Amino acid sequence: MRTAVTDCDTLATAPRTGPATDQQIAAATQRLTAAAATRTPCAPVRDLLGRDDLDSAYEVQRRLAAARTNAGARVAGAKIGLTAPAVQQQFGVFQPDFGVLFDDMLYAHTEPLALDRFLQPRAEGEIAFVLGRDLDRPRASVADVLRATEFVLPAIEIVDSRIAGWDLAITDTVADNASSGAVVLGTTPYPISGLDLARVGMQLQRDGEPVSFGAGHACLGSPVVAVAWLARELAERGQPLRAGDVVMSGALGPMVPVTGPGRYRIALDGLGEVETVIEAAETPKEGTK
Repeated sequence: MRTAVTDCDTLATAPRTGPATDQQIAAATQRLTAAAATRTPCAPVRDLLGRDDLDSAYEVQRRLAAARTNAGARVAGAKIGLTAPAVQQQFGVFQPDFGVLFDDMLYAHTEPLALDRFLQPRAEGEIAFVLGRDLDRPRASVADVLRATEFVLPAIEIVDSRIAGWDLAITDTVADNASSGAVVLGTTPYPISGLDLARVGMQLQRDGEPVSFGAGHACLGSPVVAVAWLARELAERGQPLRAGDVVMSGALGPMVPVTGPGRYRIALDGLGEVETVIEAAETPKEGTK
């Protein structure tokens, strides 16, 4: 796919040492908005935001999320990205980040997903937490996470990037809502009591062939630790996790490209399986051509 070039690209400058200006933040927001709208991956936004200015990158994410909610989307939870060392190695980004989950991103086991819904999709296996209580303490602990979790589910995340070629620095993926695409959730809830999520093994299959392996300890030591990290980060930013939220706790192993239609299934030790069906194109609605 070609890389979109817009007028805002003229604001790109040499590497900066100070925070991004409001004009640069607005330009990055516009660039990512245009990429999503035109389905054309764009140049990285680090030329506008710098490589390390996380506050500016999260402000771009906030503006993009506000535009989606203003258009009618509902926030359904949050996701953690870049938790597994294998994924960090894939992109050369060695710290976690987070993004927003919206209701139109959530799918159920075996529910079909159209390939043309995405730009550059990749699949990864995760554990989803569903909260029964708020997690709003800036110093939330793993004990707080365990108390707040109503149940967990096996999940597949289809990550996606509006940045051409997945050419990412941390500010690129943060601004792009942590490279969010869609989430496929299992339909059998598992109580967290008595589970050692650090020891849960994961296998991801594509059309019946194993393509990725991992385990819970790859996710910041445990998915519970990852969710505690997220809870603290969001509480400090005044956007705490709430009861009912779905929280994607991070990849348990390497992500794999989704290059065409097929079936992607993960199996988690003690937590069952979940599958997504990637179809070639959107199914036309009845009465349309």
